[in-house]
Amino acid sequence: MLTSKLILGFAISLSSAFYFSNTIQAFTLHKESDYLAVAKVDQEKTALEKSIANGKEVYADFCMQCHLASGKGDSKNFPTLDGSDWLSKKNTQSIHAIKFGQSGEIVVNGKKFNSTMPSIGLSNQEVADVMNYIRNSWSNKNPKIISLEQVEAVKQ
Repeated sequence: MLTSKLILGFAISLSSAFYFSNTIQAFTLHKESDYLAVAKVDQEKTALEKSIANGKEVYADFCMQCHLASGKGDSKNFPTLDGSDWLSKKNTQSIHAIKFGQSGEIVVNGKKFNSTMPSIGLSNQEVADVMNYIRNSWSNKNPKIISLEQVEAVKQ
């Protein structure tokens, strides 16, 4: 009886050790391979793609409340960014508006807007990233990157 209990205990201990060692090894290998795959994908992204990804987060945090997830604005107070001629033709003014805020009348796609967009205190890099995001989202396609240097050059 004692021998069978010892054998049973030994068998349970051995199987538990085998199970946990394989689980830990599988978990470790899985996580390492995930990391390597993500690192490889990140290395393959262009500077513009990285900036767009960062800008998407900035847009979600600061811009989406007024300009909406669709980039269409509300057509009364907040102009569309999707297909915006003002955005595509006026890079310096667009950077200035994001960096320092915007007040006074502007015309977007032939429609007048006269509301205020406050300065939201973004860093120059965040301004560049959100510009690259909105210039390449929805129907907007602009492969020319807005650089940190371009944003730094825009003064109050």
